Amino acid sequence: MNPKVAKFALRAQRWNDWLVAQVLFALLRLVRRLPARAGLAAADRAARLLGPLTDRHRLAKDNLAHAFPEKDAAWVERTARENWGQMGRIAAEFVYLDDLFDFDPERPGEGRVEVEGIETFVELRDRKGPFIFFTGHLGCFELLPIGAAAFGLEFTALFRQPNNRYIAKEVQSARRTASGHLVPSKAGAAWTLAGILQRGGAVGMLVDQKFKKGVETTFFGRPCMTNPLLPKLARQFDAEVYPARSIRLPNGRYRLELQKRLDLPRNAAGEIDVAASCQCLNDVVEGWVREYPEQWMWFHDRWNAKSRATKRKRNTR
Repeated sequence: MNPKVAKFALRAQRWNDWLVAQVLFALLRLVRRLPARAGLAAADRAARLLGPLTDRHRLAKDNLAHAFPEKDAAWVERTARENWGQMGRIAAEFVYLDDLFDFDPERPGEGRVEVEGIETFVELRDRKGPFIFFTGHLGCFELLPIGAAAFGLEFTALFRQPNNRYIAKEVQSARRTASGHLVPSKAGAAWTLAGILQRGGAVGMLVDQKFKKGVETTFFGRPCMTNPLLPKLARQFDAEVYPARSIRLPNGRYRLELQKRLDLPRNAAGEIDVAASCQCLNDVVEGWVREYPEQWMWFHDRWNAKSRATKRKRNTR
């Protein structure tokens, strides 16, 4: 490409990213003026209206149809639209995060948040690691580090930055206030996490994202690539691994769950089997998603379907 054209294209992309970020920030400021319940409901309704107008709606329905072949088209359409409402809530929850977590150990049934696995939180807090926590893009997953911090269990979370640099900067700045430490998923991140585990600390990560150079696995019976970082770190530092999830409940409530230790598969030599462990992580997340299919991000191209479709078109020409 001509250098001048490339430079112009880069500037145009940055301008577009800036504009998109400003529109998003303005909308979130408007949402922030509303009480949490009203703001979340408004975001839910808006996303249900706008989401189906995008090309991502078609991808979400295609993913749902492949994952639940026993369901009819009406269920797929309804679930996809419910999913957009959930995604709208994710954006609005970012504004209210510090206000949403109101769990009180002295009155565990009175707030909007309930917690399962309190004894595990306390037990891990009172002894040294290394520990690795994992979750998926299910429910209000952003509440998990806040919940851990409420029990005095501090950890560093690995997260994938949004492609939009302006949104990424805002997200990282806001998350740092109440959610512990963050490490962007980029070059050098693995070394940072390794250092924390070597000191007996705790780290957390999402394990259900597309990863081009990962391990070949399946998710809902379809082939996909999975990031091997978690089992590699667990093997290197003999770290304990714990599943955790956040689920949205009716009437604006949430449930946080820290589940029992997960023993990863091992090979004949007694070492953690990386490939089998990647599949194990997928199976755990798949089980969660099957319970609450409307709360997972079906518009995400987890199976790289769009790229495969493009390649098929090129091959048929």
